[in-house]
Amino acid sequence: MALLRRSSHVIRPLTSPTVLAASNLSLRHSFSSIDDKPITVETSIPFTGHNCEPPSRSVETSAKELMTFFIDMATMRRMEIAADSLYKAKLIRGFCHLYDGQEAVAIGMEAGITKKDCIITAYRDHCIYYCRGGTLLGAFAELMGRKDGCSYGKGGSMHFYKPDSGFYGGHGIVGAQVPLGVGLAFAQKYNKEDHVSFALYGDGAANQGQLFEALNMAALWSLPAIFVCENNHYGMGTAEWRAAKSPAYYKRGDYVPGLKVDGMDALAVKQACMFAKEHALKNGPLILEMDTYRYHGHSMSDPGSTYRTRDEISGVRQERDPIERVRKLILAHDIATEKELKDIEKEKRKEVDDAIAQAKESPMPDPSELYTNVYVKGYGVEACGADRKGVRAVLP
Repeated sequence: MALLRRSSHVIRPLTSPTVLAASNLSLRHSFSSIDDKPITVETSIPFTGHNCEPPSRSVETSAKELMTFFIDMATMRRMEIAADSLYKAKLIRGFCHLYDGQEAVAIGMEAGITKKDCIITAYRDHCIYYCRGGTLLGAFAELMGRKDGCSYGKGGSMHFYKPDSGFYGGHGIVGAQVPLGVGLAFAQKYNKEDHVSFALYGDGAANQGQLFEALNMAALWSLPAIFVCENNHYGMGTAEWRAAKSPAYYKRGDYVPGLKVDGMDALAVKQACMFAKEHALKNGPLILEMDTYRYHGHSMSDPGSTYRTRDEISGVRQERDPIERVRKLILAHDIATEKELKDIEKEKRKEVDDAIAQAKESPMPDPSELYTNVYVKGYGVEACGADRKGVRAVLP
């Protein structure tokens, strides 16, 4: 992210106590002690449009927003590193897909929309849940299958939810969330709401037939649906060029406009999402391709180094890391010092550790909860019956 110009207003450097106090805040709060005059920066690379005029590279931000970005992304990075350790300690079971490296997509998207806008995603969902207002306890308790989890310990890593903040999961079936996202957009249009739905999927899901069927329907009905391809370049262990004849995913809609975005640049993502929301409300669907990268393997069962080199991974970390980009902007504008930012990271590490300790104390769900939150009341096991072992439901 290159600096375009400084605001004519001089931003006062923060004292350590002020920054440390701010470190306890996140997207859900404000930084009353930080000057909030606008700062304008230029995105690291231009947007590339398909059947649309790309937005400006000049993005307006502020000291508060940059500090928010840094604090929340530092928290998310620590969340995922901790989840890695918990999985290896067998405190997290089953599938677990980590998001470290891709934090700019979650944080930038959240900055460009509101909680009235809907988001639905695949199984790499921990950080998006957090950005939507989820708690660290809700995240780690769910990861460990505990009662205090955001899905009451019954969904695990792949099924985080927070519908009261417009987050509809967390889906384990590849590409299954995209038609559901179009359904959310249909409901918004039907109810004449001034909001949009973001359906996120990976490059590995981009060849799914249901995606194109959903896109066709969204275009026919001019639904406020935004299709977001988080292109981290490897569908499981397969490079995009081996799986897709045309890996320009933002052009895949043909009749639907698209935009390619640097998904490692939080401010570029913010600008793109604001642009996409305005477009979708006026004209219907749009495809956003976020050029991003995951540091971990596809899931915890994948070392992530058999189909790509360690030099490739370290090169992305050194040159494109989303947190380091924001750190450089904060330092360049004298918003905080290097020591203050490191102190924030230490504080976030402690918060994550405390949440893990709480999650470990949370009880497992009671077996009697097996059938709750599965069917609409009146249409579950009480309607169709179940055998005594609870293995299967038998239709009448």
